[in-house]
Amino acid sequence: MSYGDVKTDIRRMFLASGACRVGFAAAGPVDAVTRERYDRWIAEGKHAGMTYLDRYDDVRSDPRLLLDGAQTVICCAFDYRQTVRHSLFADYALGEDYHDAIRRRLTSAAAELCGKYGGETRICVDTAPIRERYWSARAGLGVIGLNGLLIVDGIGSKVFLAEILWTATVEPDQSRLGESCMKCGACIKACPGHALCGDMTVDAARCNSYLTIEHRGELPDGLRLDGRIYGCDICQDVCPHNRTAGSEAVEEFRPSEELMRLDIEAVRNMDADTYRSVFRHSAVRRAKLPQLLRNAARHK
Repeated sequence: MSYGDVKTDIRRMFLASGACRVGFAAAGPVDAVTRERYDRWIAEGKHAGMTYLDRYDDVRSDPRLLLDGAQTVICCAFDYRQTVRHSLFADYALGEDYHDAIRRRLTSAAAELCGKYGGETRICVDTAPIRERYWSARAGLGVIGLNGLLIVDGIGSKVFLAEILWTATVEPDQSRLGESCMKCGACIKACPGHALCGDMTVDAARCNSYLTIEHRGELPDGLRLDGRIYGCDICQDVCPHNRTAGSEAVEEFRPSEELMRLDIEAVRNMDADTYRSVFRHSAVRRAKLPQLLRNAARHK
């Protein structure tokens, strides 16, 4: 089997796992421009209360530190566009927790990869200190938009990203770092908290997604949630790259019927048992019940 055929075969494995795009990059240090932008973002405090983002800078700057001998970063995008939506919860959280679903799917694909071509792997699904959007762009999956999200051609930005570090080598795909979105500015204008900085970074303390999910204290004075109480899709909804139809490619991402039945009064009256029952396999667990009740109280 030729070198190109091997790469095609590996791509097939991960597409079969449910990914909509698969790309390859050579593992190595992150470029200086990206590191400097991130360091400046941290120094300016725009990561707000997410202090974990200021840790493991050495690992975040070189994914080879996550897996001894890593030579390749295999990047996967999973389409989560929804054909139905919920007025209170962000699209990405309507189905099963993507961390669990994607890791389960990629574990089988990675086992097939190693069984056929050898080497070792490490799967990263939004938990390890790795720059997911950077590596996805470097592997040719798409471009990074003004809102900081990866935009995949023909699909848009409503994708989950995952990386498989591998201790073997394949030819890298053409990098798309440095390419840009349309730069229409629609996302910047529509952001309710004016959180988008215009340089592909976000001031988290002004972002409704951060405030309703990650933030553990009181919400800012005057903030009223006119819509979602968990997450925010506004910058994606107005993006012209997201004008494609919804998808049901991955079964686990389909909306939970139990979650879809919730309205604002049901959330406001939710107790701990109901919270555990409704969200037991959901990414909504990232916001604990006190935060969800706090958010619901600010809903118009």
